[in-house]
Amino acid sequence: VQLLESGGGFVRAARSLTLDCAASGRTVSTNAMGWFRQAPGKEREFVAGIIRSSGVDYYADFAKGRFTMSRDSAKNMVYLRMVSLKPEDTAVYYCAARSRLGNFDRNWRTFDYWGQGTQVTVSS
Repeated sequence: VQLLESGGGFVRAARSLTLDCAASGRTVSTNAMGWFRQAPGKEREFVAGIIRSSGVDYYADFAKGRFTMSRDSAKNMVYLRMVSLKPEDTAVYYCAARSRLGNFDRNWRTFDYWGQGTQVTVSS
């Protein structure tokens, strides 16, 4: 499975941005998709996730109400719509996919496939 993110960039606080993730390869083997982020000097953290079959989604507390993850199964795409961005949202954002079945797990170590990341920078 290959994942390719796009849509990152430089924005001012309170603005919006949408990240795209294109999946290719044996995507049928994946059960869940997720967005994670990593700021300099910090650990990679969960942002949002979705179960591919049901569409049930999950969000980190900081993302609730501001970020929305969605999927287009026909196109093998997932998206992360981010509004009301804050400077603390500045990070490299990664798309990830998981093959393991079972309950959704927010631990990034449970995901098997990763994109190269896309930088999001929010200025104050």
